[in-house]
Amino acid sequence: MDDLTRIIKEGLADRYAIEREIGAGGMATIYLARDLRHDRVVAIKLLNREIGIELGAQRFLAEIKVTANLRHPNLLPLYDSGEVEGDCSM
Repeated sequence: MDDLTRIIKEGLADRYAIEREIGAGGMATIYLARDLRHDRVVAIKLLNREIGIELGAQRFLAEIKVTANLRHPNLLPLYDSGEVEGDCSM
């Protein structure tokens, strides 16, 4: 397990059980996980560290605010948002 995966799993262990990475793009990596409180499968989108440093978290937070209010059968609903603490610099 690499350092980033370990930090994510530890940082979210009280709420989510991370199963595996399911995709990655220019801004973020998506993980398949289980929401432990509600016993449901979820996708977790994690902002890439380099993008966060370059653009700042504000762009990602703006996307969260827009996404949280969207309702469409082809879009996944937003259940939660937050930050994971930890040093994942390599």
